[in-house]
Amino acid sequence: MALSLDDLKAHANITGDADDAVLARLLAAATKHVERVLGFPLDDTDELPEGAPADLEQAVYLLAAHWFENRETALVGLTTQPLPFGVADILAEHRRYTFG
Repeated sequence: MALSLDDLKAHANITGDADDAVLARLLAAATKHVERVLGFPLDDTDELPEGAPADLEQAVYLLAAHWFENRETALVGLTTQPLPFGVADILAEHRRYTFG
C-alpha cells in the first residue's frame, strides 16, 4: 500500500506546502486508526496477500481529509448525517471478527 502525502493532498484538493506537517500527522493517525479497527496492519501479507485494496486506501484518505477539515470534536448548529459508503462501511467489509 503506497499511501502518500501527495495523494492525500490531491484527494482533499489541497495545494501548497503550508499544511504538510499537519497532513502528514493526520495521514499517520488515520492509517493507525484503520489498522486498529481492522485488527491487522495494512502491510500484513497474511491478511492481504495481494496488498491493501484501493478501498482501504480510500478509507484512510477519507478519514485523514475529514480530520483536516473538521479539527474540533463537535460541530454546533448543524444538522448532519453520515455519507453512505464512508469509512465505517469500507472497513466493515474487510474487518475480521472474532468472538469468545
